[in-house]
Amino acid sequence: MALSVDSSWHQWQWRVRYGLPQSPSEVTPLLLPEKGRRSYNLPQQRVVFPNNSLFHQDWEKVSRRYPGNRICTTKYTLFTFLPRNLFEQFHRWANLYFLFLVILNWVPSLEVFHKEITMLPLVIVLFIIMVKDGMEDFKRHRFDKAINCSNIQIYERKEKTYVQRHWKDVHVGDFIQMRCNEIIPADILLLFSSDPSGICHLETANLDGETNLKQRRVVKGFSQQEGQFEPEHFHNTIVCEKPNNHLNKFKGYMEHPDQTRTGFGSESLVLRGCTIRNTEVAVGIVIYAGHETKAMLNNSGPRYKRSKIERRMNTDIFFCIGLLFLMCLVGAVGHSLWNGIFEEHPPFDVPDAKGSFLPLAVGGFYMFLTMIILLQVLIPISLYVSIELVKLGQVFFLHNDLDLYNEETDSSIQCRALNITEDLGQIQYVFSDKTGTLTENKMVFRRCTIMGSEYSHQENAKRLETPKEPDSDSEEWTQYQCLSFPARQAQGPATMRGQKGAQPLRRSQSARVPIQGHSRQRSMGCYETSQPPVAFSSSIEKDVTPDKNLLTKARDAALWLETLSDSRPAKPSFSTASSIADFFLALTICNSVMVSTTTEPRQRITIPPSNKPLGTSLEKIQQLFQRLKLSSLSQSFSSTAPSDTDLGESLGANMPTTDSDERDDMSVCSGGYSTDGGYRSSTWDQGDILGSGSAASLEETLESPAPGLAGPEVCYEAESPDEAALVHAAHAYSFTLVSRTPEQVTVRLPQGTCLTFSLLCTLGFDSIRKRMSVVVRHPLTGEIIVYTKGADSVIMDLLEDPACVTDIDVEKKLRKIRARTQKHLDLYARDGLRTLCIAKKVMSEEDFRRWASFRREAEASLDNRDELLMETAQHLENQLTLLGATGIEDRLQEGVPDTIAALREAGIQLWVLTGDKQETAVNIAYSCRLLDQTDTVYSINTESQETCESILNCALEEVKQFHEPEKADHKFFGFHLPSKTSSTTSGTMVPEAGLVIDGKTLNAIFQGNLEKKFLELTQYCRSVLCCRSTPLQKSMIVKLVRDKMHVMTLSIGDGANDVSMIQAADVGIGISGQEGMQAVMSSDFAISRFRHLKKLLLVHGHWCYSRLARMVVYYFYKNVCYVNLLFWYQFFCGFSGSTMIDYWQMIFFNLFFTSLPPLVFGILDKDISAETLMALPELYKSGQNSECYNLLTFWISMLDAFYQSLVCFFIPYLTYKGSDIEVFTFGTPINTISLTTILLHQAMEVKTWTIIHGLVLLGSFLMYFVVSLLYNATCVICNSPTNPYWVMEDQLSDPTFYLLCFLTPVVALLPRYFLLSLQGTYGMSLISKAQKIDKLPMDKRDLEIQSWRRRQWSSPVSEISHPTHHPMPPIPEQDFCKSTPKNTSPPKRKHTEDLVLHGQRCGREHVRDDPCSGNSSAKLSSGEHLLGLNNTMASGAYSRGQNDVSRRSKSGSHRRSQSSLTI
Repeated sequence: MALSVDSSWHQWQWRVRYGLPQSPSEVTPLLLPEKGRRSYNLPQQRVVFPNNSLFHQDWEKVSRRYPGNRICTTKYTLFTFLPRNLFEQFHRWANLYFLFLVILNWVPSLEVFHKEITMLPLVIVLFIIMVKDGMEDFKRHRFDKAINCSNIQIYERKEKTYVQRHWKDVHVGDFIQMRCNEIIPADILLLFSSDPSGICHLETANLDGETNLKQRRVVKGFSQQEGQFEPEHFHNTIVCEKPNNHLNKFKGYMEHPDQTRTGFGSESLVLRGCTIRNTEVAVGIVIYAGHETKAMLNNSGPRYKRSKIERRMNTDIFFCIGLLFLMCLVGAVGHSLWNGIFEEHPPFDVPDAKGSFLPLAVGGFYMFLTMIILLQVLIPISLYVSIELVKLGQVFFLHNDLDLYNEETDSSIQCRALNITEDLGQIQYVFSDKTGTLTENKMVFRRCTIMGSEYSHQENAKRLETPKEPDSDSEEWTQYQCLSFPARQAQGPATMRGQKGAQPLRRSQSARVPIQGHSRQRSMGCYETSQPPVAFSSSIEKDVTPDKNLLTKARDAALWLETLSDSRPAKPSFSTASSIADFFLALTICNSVMVSTTTEPRQRITIPPSNKPLGTSLEKIQQLFQRLKLSSLSQSFSSTAPSDTDLGESLGANMPTTDSDERDDMSVCSGGYSTDGGYRSSTWDQGDILGSGSAASLEETLESPAPGLAGPEVCYEAESPDEAALVHAAHAYSFTLVSRTPEQVTVRLPQGTCLTFSLLCTLGFDSIRKRMSVVVRHPLTGEIIVYTKGADSVIMDLLEDPACVTDIDVEKKLRKIRARTQKHLDLYARDGLRTLCIAKKVMSEEDFRRWASFRREAEASLDNRDELLMETAQHLENQLTLLGATGIEDRLQEGVPDTIAALREAGIQLWVLTGDKQETAVNIAYSCRLLDQTDTVYSINTESQETCESILNCALEEVKQFHEPEKADHKFFGFHLPSKTSSTTSGTMVPEAGLVIDGKTLNAIFQGNLEKKFLELTQYCRSVLCCRSTPLQKSMIVKLVRDKMHVMTLSIGDGANDVSMIQAADVGIGISGQEGMQAVMSSDFAISRFRHLKKLLLVHGHWCYSRLARMVVYYFYKNVCYVNLLFWYQFFCGFSGSTMIDYWQMIFFNLFFTSLPPLVFGILDKDISAETLMALPELYKSGQNSECYNLLTFWISMLDAFYQSLVCFFIPYLTYKGSDIEVFTFGTPINTISLTTILLHQAMEVKTWTIIHGLVLLGSFLMYFVVSLLYNATCVICNSPTNPYWVMEDQLSDPTFYLLCFLTPVVALLPRYFLLSLQGTYGMSLISKAQKIDKLPMDKRDLEIQSWRRRQWSSPVSEISHPTHHPMPPIPEQDFCKSTPKNTSPPKRKHTEDLVLHGQRCGREHVRDDPCSGNSSAKLSSGEHLLGLNNTMASGAYSRGQNDVSRRSKSGSHRRSQSSLTI
């Protein structure tokens, strides 16, 4: 029944009047009758009325309160540009200072220069910046205009149809019709989709960079629509939350005419900037428009920070102000003293109109202000403009560095913060995420455990031993062409030849579209026909080689499934077959993976295949079972366990494989695609089901599948790589996900049978619950089953208590399964694998109905919706039955170990902040050389603040005996000596220290005010690893180190959980990986691989800092040197404030004659070559220690400037003393000499000469003479009463002028040249040595670098590892002996606090007594013993894959062990 406008107001009013339960949006009625008319009073929630005939009047009144869809990202308008830009520029202190001088010069009694001349420098600087800002804003205006004028179909109420309008015409409440490949103009609530299941597929690459498709569902109650959606039949009111910037959070409800409500969330909201895919037509109603859309609220644009050099420069400007004040004070005092020596007023002292003279004190004050105007150039106004131009040039060269270009993703470095490039050369601490940053974020299924039996997948490990996947486009395209797609095989040779030259569109190309662009870039010609494999579906991830033992059991389990009937078992079955079947069904079903075909990856398979009859006779099944048995026996599988349903036998059969000593030596795969030996399980290839040894195919015993299914191989598009890895693993065992709809999911079994499960509910994964669940109805038994997968730390606590089981045998089995699974989980974690637990639960019909009702109420609630949904999830996900666990490998990125070694050698401390398990993170740390086998590693795990303080004290006490803080670097004449370790153990090298800490301990540290002790302990550690840390904790750690230790920090990450950490650091770097672009959008710089960080810091960071720092020092020197010439002249002109240089010449001196050489110097100069900087990372320490620009270098430059100004002034003064030359004839040689000296000083600072350097320096010198000759020849009365006419022409005809211009600069620059010669000849700094090496020929230079590195290798305080492709441990010293690693599983610890001291312990063959050996003891104040020996954490990552090394040198390796402080 339609709801009229009046009745809607009465409903609101009636509900409030009678105090019915209200949501926050109903506390204040939206529309109240007031004297016959309605007034609007909108509450905190947003109310949306549809723009149709029924609600049009309400829509008009409410929609005007909401902004339209027109966007404007410009800062200025035509009328506000001038005042607003000037207002922003005068926020800069230097501009205000010069504005003050301009105003002073307009005072008649203080005027030094002509008013126009004084204004000229400020006007030019303001104009240049104004033009730059105006051009940037005009580009934004043109971009906004193109976006606002994009076309879209909007429902027109009068015409009763959809008409084409512009995006800017869209308003809240409008109905929008969108078609495939169109970009969404606003945030829209989905009401209709042409997909029969009410699904709309989106690509969010424009929003977050993720290329995998997302699903959005029509609001409940609107999915079952026949025909097209009719806006006139929509009679509902929408109430939702206010606009916010949370991309994945949205809640609201729809109120129907009968006052019932339907809740909806983010799954029904399509966001502005996304692209419709695989959906012909979608219709929705606009909820947020324009700048209130989530995309626009998240678009903060480039970030601007103050660099360390800029902060240093501001301090030095205050020193210059102090110097200026002192010089002006001297001028004022000198003026008063000069006038005081006259008994009568001198003739040049002019009285005022009344005939009175100024007092000496007032005259001195006026002269003080006059001197400020005269010496104003002491503060370099042009320095700020020059710095901005230099940084633009540096960014240009950064963008065009091919070494920072990733060919695989077609992406180069992005510089989003243009004003902190020099900070890249001063980094002292790097905070890195692990997953996706140090690793590939390519999840590869590695091994699994089911019901306590472990399956190691050794064949799959061998497949992964190749170094990496092919990188070149041709190799990847060749592999893609070779896939056995039926559609591709059917093409003729001509077709294949035609496609040979075409390359597929990489998925990264769609990720590079800016968020404001809302435009999708396509490759030329072959976008539609040659789509590449989708996200998370590379060969290394997809082609899983199954374990032969498990493959046989999986086939048996699939056959067991067909024997099920509607007669449900009275009690849960714990047989091997049922558990394996449930395990693979959970892997296949419990996800949000979408299914497509390889021939058309973007076409979803949503129609489930027709199930073939399940009425196969029992005799036929038994016959097939026997044939499978015989087939499997004939293949002679290695380490095959009997396929028995008895749990004990199954566990016992696998025990030798699981508990063998070689388990720890299993190699974590660090390779790529293997062309031979890779198993590709094709669901459609019936011949592959029984393996190569099968005598016959299944087609003889089972009916063939549906005709429509015998097509190309399926593709899986997942939202996370973990999900894709599990589905690909199930597919390798022929449990194939065939189709998925909101209502059902279809799985194809190995024998070809298709089971369609009714999908009753899906609880998606979130970071709080750390798990995902699906509720399905089994098609054979009719049972309601809950499949859950999640982190082991969560799932293990949700399992059913074995003590509640009545059957004692079942209880023993459950306990045994849990214990063995936990043991396998610890094994996986030590191997550096990511672990997930799989569990299930069977619900009764009545329990599910109750829970579903509770869930619907929670979804429809606007109050505490998230809390209610969390509560419903907790009610469902408990009393679970453990099925097994999986181990997924996240492969290390190429070059990570070498990069970390180089950064550490450069003096950079590297901390890893991750949310992964401690064991997994520790072993990844060993793999990437963050930790070394010889390191003493301290692991702290506690929740108690008191215990944490005691443990920190114990650790500090022990570590101080053997180490000194890493930060203490001794400096001796620019040569930095590393801190030496204590001589506690003379003759024995003491291992480095590392620290491992978890999130609970971090909470105890922050809440117990233990930050100081924690930071003190980290000073003794070369690496710190924070595990199980939240995004907030990551940012808190970065801020703690940055603020308390006053160091330069850099954070690098790739995911949304790294955003806060990236923004907290001085420099934030985002990696454009597989987790979207949230980190990139929040970063200052964006790179594609972690290894690019090496060159970015060691080369570009060093260059940017060195260039800019020396340029700033040069600017201070140049201005002080020039201004002092005017100051010395005051002693000979009675401190009158007059000058011996023409005003225009002074203006041109800074604006033209000496401005270009520093710019070229700051952009192009290279003090050391890139090859040397990469080969010798310790050269980076010069930037960390601010060697180029610090207080000492600043004051040395000031003293040099004073000396040079004295020489440049007094040599001409003494030359012309006693002559009758005029003032400009005296000033012109001084001006020429100073220019020559300053340019030659610049030439002495240049380290790398190019043609550009020479042309600019020579051009500036010649420009001075050309401009001076023209100016002096044309300016007759330019500067009355003095006259510069023909002065330069007369000087050029005087030999004395040439002699002065030659000798004076030599005398002025002689001290600096002498010091530079000494530094170059006898300099002991690393930079000086590297510059000498750079000047050698190529072959000699390489030999010198090798000799340098050998000296570093021989130094006991500098341990440098050889860069190898595979992460391998360095060969230990001979003092350390080998002990055989043992695979002991640590007990599961609950409510305990451990301090684990991973110390080097020597074996029996050790000759000396190790100071760390033996059991040390400690006691808490309570008297409880804190120390107990606990041999855990076996050799781990470095022992994996190192069997060959161990065999070759038994005495050359060792294992890590640890002692444990346990409460």
